[in-house]
Amino acid sequence: MTKEEMIKQMENMGFIKNNNYKVVDIEEGKKVTLKGKITETSNNPYNIAHGGYIFGLGDTAMGVLAASTGRNAVTLSANITYLKPSKGKYLIAKSEIIKSGKTTCYMRTNIYNEKDELTATMDSNYFYIDVKE
Repeated sequence: MTKEEMIKQMENMGFIKNNNYKVVDIEEGKKVTLKGKITETSNNPYNIAHGGYIFGLGDTAMGVLAASTGRNAVTLSANITYLKPSKGKYLIAKSEIIKSGKTTCYMRTNIYNEKDELTATMDSNYFYIDVKE
């Protein structure tokens, strides 16, 4: 599958489409960049991007990255730290694989606002559901 085909396939998935996430770039098995368009439905009552929306963007970026390895994986654990309010028109999530093993993968995502300011950071462990012997 080409990079363009992979991006198109990912962007047609319900959760990604429903939350206005777009795949900006994929470096297969290494890095992924996603863009999340902030709309009134992604904001909390204070007109700031909702924590769940931000978490979903980071988790989705890492899920796309896991899929880009050719493996099937699900989130095993995740931790997010919100560093500043996420306001503006969009957020950018940049994910990278820190370590990939036989059954699990550890990834990190930094989330930036449109001014390229770091607004959140996230670490996750993913479990490969297609464990290779």
